[in-house]
Amino acid sequence: MNRYLHIALITFYSIVTLAALAVLIYVGHSYYSLPIEERFFHPMYEMLKPSGYLGHGFGIIGTLLILIGLFSYMARKHIRIFWGWGLLKHWLELHIFLCTLGTLLVLFHTTFKFGGIVSVGFWSLMIVWFSGLIGRFLYIQIPRTIEGRELTIKEVQEKIENLEADHNDQKLLKKLKRQVKGLEKVKRLFNRWHYAHLPFALIMLIIMVIHVTVVLYLGYKWIF
Repeated sequence: MNRYLHIALITFYSIVTLAALAVLIYVGHSYYSLPIEERFFHPMYEMLKPSGYLGHGFGIIGTLLILIGLFSYMARKHIRIFWGWGLLKHWLELHIFLCTLGTLLVLFHTTFKFGGIVSVGFWSLMIVWFSGLIGRFLYIQIPRTIEGRELTIKEVQEKIENLEADHNDQKLLKKLKRQVKGLEKVKRLFNRWHYAHLPFALIMLIIMVIHVTVVLYLGYKWIF
């Protein structure tokens, strides 16, 4: 993927996310801004409540987007047969986009009303989402091969020596020298970051499964 196509893709992700937020606010702001006890009398209550046609749909579609974003990235990162399917950083960007859009839809599915075990799942989701942004920042600080594999300090030093000998790409040389200074520190932070991100992701998934199971058991099946 060339640079301009990559920029266009990131722009597309941003526009879709912001457009979705704008539409959700435009359609439901008069409902979501009401106190909980007054929403029953709103004309769109049956549509926007968590079990309503739109509200339930937000939850289902949001959950699917999060699951697709999560497991597609995990598959590309950890399953060997998928290693050649595009650059890992592009999969990470897709993962962030799908999980951000999914989280947004789940937020509106809840109608901003949290309670019980669902609130634990939701706040776990928010922690996962926010920590994911931090992880993305740490990820781009670590030099990698074109396939996405982390470079060791020795490999980075060799690359710097080759660039110094060629005098071809001074911009890249300057970037690598800056990165190598804090490489070990960033790697330690990135490893510690997993201890915060992964447990909350697991909690989120477990509660999501419980929530969906209970919803199906109670007979809520949306349009199916």
